Amino acid sequence: MDKPAVPATPAPTTVGLGFSHRQILVTMSGLVIAMLLAMLDNMIVAPALPTIVGDLQGLEHLAWVTTAYILATTIVTPIWGKLGDLYGWRRVFVSSLFLIGSALCGMSQNMTELVAFRAVQGLGAGGLIVGVLSIIAEMIPPLDRSKYQGVMMAVMPVAMIGGPLIGGFITDNLSWRWAFYVNLPLGAVALVVCWITLAKLPRGTGGARIDWLGTGLLAVWISSLVLITTWGGSQYDWGSWQILGLIGLTVAGLVAFIMVERRTAEPIMPLRVFKNRNFVLAGGISFISGFALFGAVGYLPQYQQFVQGASATNSGLLLMPMMIAVMVVSIAVGRVISRTGRYRIYPIIGAVLVTAGMFLFTTVDVGTSQTIAAIYMVILGAGMGGIMQTSTLVAQNSLEMRDMGAGTGVSTFLRNMGSSLGVSILGALYAHHLTDTIAQAGASGSVATSSMTPAALRALPETARHLFQQAVTNGITHLFVWGSAVAALGIVVAVFIQHVPLRESTPNTEPSVTPAAVPAK
Repeated sequence: MDKPAVPATPAPTTVGLGFSHRQILVTMSGLVIAMLLAMLDNMIVAPALPTIVGDLQGLEHLAWVTTAYILATTIVTPIWGKLGDLYGWRRVFVSSLFLIGSALCGMSQNMTELVAFRAVQGLGAGGLIVGVLSIIAEMIPPLDRSKYQGVMMAVMPVAMIGGPLIGGFITDNLSWRWAFYVNLPLGAVALVVCWITLAKLPRGTGGARIDWLGTGLLAVWISSLVLITTWGGSQYDWGSWQILGLIGLTVAGLVAFIMVERRTAEPIMPLRVFKNRNFVLAGGISFISGFALFGAVGYLPQYQQFVQGASATNSGLLLMPMMIAVMVVSIAVGRVISRTGRYRIYPIIGAVLVTAGMFLFTTVDVGTSQTIAAIYMVILGAGMGGIMQTSTLVAQNSLEMRDMGAGTGVSTFLRNMGSSLGVSILGALYAHHLTDTIAQAGASGSVATSSMTPAALRALPETARHLFQQAVTNGITHLFVWGSAVAALGIVVAVFIQHVPLRESTPNTEPSVTPAAVPAK
């Protein structure tokens, strides 16, 4: 008589590189702090900008306080990604320049110094952001990744809520300089936690040469492109030798960069990742979402403080509807994707909502209520929640493990590139329409736009105050006209994404299977 079968004792649930659910949560505690730092510092400055610009007297450099940070982050993300592949993320992740840049920003004495030190900060932030996304990709297979990544993407809106709130509170009660100093104690905790929790990650292949020539060319053509969008039509005419020279430098730098990357054994940006259609489309959505999000968040506090009369702290609170919507939708979408494995519809819906939200902001005027603005922000935030983590998930599902760090760096690079161009282009449009409105009214001498602060605005006569508020409103509405046009392109891009089933294990556990070869369910 056969003995009854004894049920096997279930093994502990593990995913990816053998990490259990509990180990993943412990490891992610350090990653959450790191992502929070990188994202928090980008947003904490927004409510302080009106005071910073007035204190350091530099409206013409307003966009560069944000652009320098994002541009530096954009340039180095592919570099950090490649370094992580070669030398392992534990060592690379904790070696950023973020804390040094934070301390220097707090000590800035003029706008030139602040912009330069923001760039140093951005160099470090690039390592934090691409490191977090790459480490999650190494630890967790795509099918399980979305629920963890949804939580991580929710850190972004938490930082976006906390950033303006902390920045506003500090500006109102201490000094804008503490908006940078506050990173130092948080950063010290993050470095210790990450060093301890990342010990199980692979140490990398090591030994390969770094593509320094490609890195230099990447920095040249990106910087030139951002300078074109920042200076063209404002500081210099479009037909001036300065702008034409930058256009030539951008084209030449891009062509040289592509040639170098095609021939280098270990390229900083492996061009083979662009052969995958879904990767390219996901990158396009990342670019557009970065353009829309930072263009909106970066300049809405100007409208809230100068036109709606909010304090720096309250302008941070007024951004909460958008950030809460991002957080809720991102987590919800992540859970649904993990349960169903279906993701194609979410970037389409997200792109539609982002476009609608951006367009609604083109209708604001001096009398628009905070309630109406909050409704517009909820629509915009819900759209961003449907896009942000989905685009990263699609991109990573299209990569082989050997390219996971570099490919994630490329995906992050595209989002940051959109942010850089969005901030610079929309910032230039905002400043141009603001100053043009005042100039047309013949009040350039009586309304000092370059040194205007909310406190100084309240001291102006009512006629001059109303004129400046109208000028700010004109700048904001024109900014969102162009932003909504760019966001509409995201709908077209999202429609062409194909559904490729999410892998149930990380690529290193199934080297013979690539995303393109998996049949659709």
